[in-house]
Amino acid sequence: MISREVIKEFIKGALSEDIGTGDITTELTIPDNHISLAKAIAKEDFILAGLPIFIEVFRFLSERISYEPFFSDGDPVSSGETIARIKGPTRALLMGERVALNILQRLSGIATLTHSFVEKVEGTGVKILDTRKTTPAMRLLEKYAVKVGGAQNHRFGLYDGILIKDNHIEAAGGIKKAIALVREAKPHLLKIEVEVKNLNELKEAIEAGADIVMLDNMGVEQIRSAVALARERRQDIVIEVSGGVRLENVRELALTGVDYISVGALTHSAKAVDISMKIERIP
Repeated sequence: MISREVIKEFIKGALSEDIGTGDITTELTIPDNHISLAKAIAKEDFILAGLPIFIEVFRFLSERISYEPFFSDGDPVSSGETIARIKGPTRALLMGERVALNILQRLSGIATLTHSFVEKVEGTGVKILDTRKTTPAMRLLEKYAVKVGGAQNHRFGLYDGILIKDNHIEAAGGIKKAIALVREAKPHLLKIEVEVKNLNELKEAIEAGADIVMLDNMGVEQIRSAVALARERRQDIVIEVSGGVRLENVRELALTGVDYISVGALTHSAKAVDISMKIERIP
């Protein structure tokens, strides 16, 4: 789980964006000492992700929040089920409602889509990876949701992994030149991954000493040829596929013999699931 300090900083910014100088409607209609019970209710089936963050939104707004969760992150939730009960000052519940739901719906959507991809490749030995195609300022949360859904994280940012892409190759003067420049100065524990678009680039990357090759936007038959060529030249080469990956074709791609399939859609195209929050007035 992400550290509470990071979560609190994120929530602070999200609430500031929504509340600004104050929730005018709530302040005019609800007394300061008013207490309510709220229920988070699933409106469809999904994999839950982000419940601790959902709760933390309300705790950020009031120290008098108590809660009762009925599920944990990673659990399947069915339509109509109550995910959690939250009790506390009504003003805090109303002010935090939209931000808390946005987070829970978004992260659960990512976990649900991720789970679907993981299920599709079950038994192949292939691992599903995410990408850096995330919502600005939400990367840690969204990558957390990917892990909840059963996949693995690729690099978190530009700082923790070497991935030589097409624009690096063009600017550096070719694959061999780019790899040579990286090898001269890289930390010795970091592996070198290179994006290739065809078999000629694949050969060049392997000959230059790439540790991982990313087969970018290749068709299934071209991927099979690339896997055969790569394994023949170097058994220890790690092969990743990226580009054009969908639920409809991910298993076929997995059966080509690659090691990893990275899927940008896990974070850039996941649909938020439907969750509502209902306030119940306490007499």
